[in-house]
Amino acid sequence: MLGIVYRDLKPENVLVRDGGHIMLSDFDLSLRCSVSPTLVKSSSVHAGANGVEKGLVHTAGASQGCMQPSAFFPRMLSKKSRKTKSDFSVNGSFVEFNAEPTDARSMSFVGTHEYLAPEIIRGEGHGSAVDWWTFGIFLYELLHGMTPFKGSSNPATLCNVVEQPLRFPDSPPVSNVARDLIRGLLVKDPLKRIATKRGASEIKQHPFFEGVNWALVRGAHPPSVPDPVDFSQLRSKEKKVTERTAETASSSLPAGAAAANSPANFQYF
Repeated sequence: MLGIVYRDLKPENVLVRDGGHIMLSDFDLSLRCSVSPTLVKSSSVHAGANGVEKGLVHTAGASQGCMQPSAFFPRMLSKKSRKTKSDFSVNGSFVEFNAEPTDARSMSFVGTHEYLAPEIIRGEGHGSAVDWWTFGIFLYELLHGMTPFKGSSNPATLCNVVEQPLRFPDSPPVSNVARDLIRGLLVKDPLKRIATKRGASEIKQHPFFEGVNWALVRGAHPPSVPDPVDFSQLRSKEKKVTERTAETASSSLPAGAAAANSPANFQYF
C-alpha cells in the first residue's frame, strides 16, 4: 500500500508487541516507490500469475520512480475505508486490489548475505520481488532453525544463493503446503517468483494460509502472547553484574597497581 521495498527482512528486525502481534523495525535499507493502484481480476482466488487478466482499473496521475531511504511512517486506513473480499466481487469473479511497487527497480547492493536475492548478487537490478525471496528465507529459518544457503564464509554463501538448488532437511518434518510456498518464494528467477506480479494477494491465497481471515487479522488473538517484562529487574541485574566485574578486575591487579591507576595519581603531560 505504501510502495515500500523493505529489503532487510530477517528475524532480528521482527519485533513482537505486547499484544502478541508482530511489527517490522529498521527501515534504513528500505526503498520507497510510487505505485499505481490497480484492480486485478482473476477467475479463481487460487489462480496463479498466468491466470490473471490485465488490471480493470488504473488510477491516473501516479508517477513512476523510487526514493532513497528516508524517514517515512506507515499510515493506517480507517475502519470505514476497509472492505471485505465480497465487496470486490464482479460477476462471480474475484477482484483484487493491487497497490504494490511491482515495477520498482534499483541497482543498490544492500541486505544481509544469507537473505540476499540472486538478482541483487548478480547485479542485475532488483524490485519488490526481493522481499518475497527474503520472506521465503525467513519462513525456511523459522521452520528449520537455519537459512537454506548459508556457506562457510560470506563469499560461499553468495555463491550458494546463486547456484545451489533449494533443499529441505529430513527433520523436522514440514507440511507439503509449507514447502510449496517456500519453493515458490525461493525461485531464483524473479520474474517466475510467486507474488512478483500480484503481490501479497497471491501469498494470502496460498493454501498454507488457509483459514486466515486477513481482513480481521489485526483483531485476532495471537497463538502466543509474550509475558510482560519488568525492565527495572533487568537494570538491577545488569548493575550487579557490572559491580561484580569491576570487583573481579580490581582483585586481579598486583598490589599497589590499583592505587597507581586511581585518578588521584594521574599525571598530566
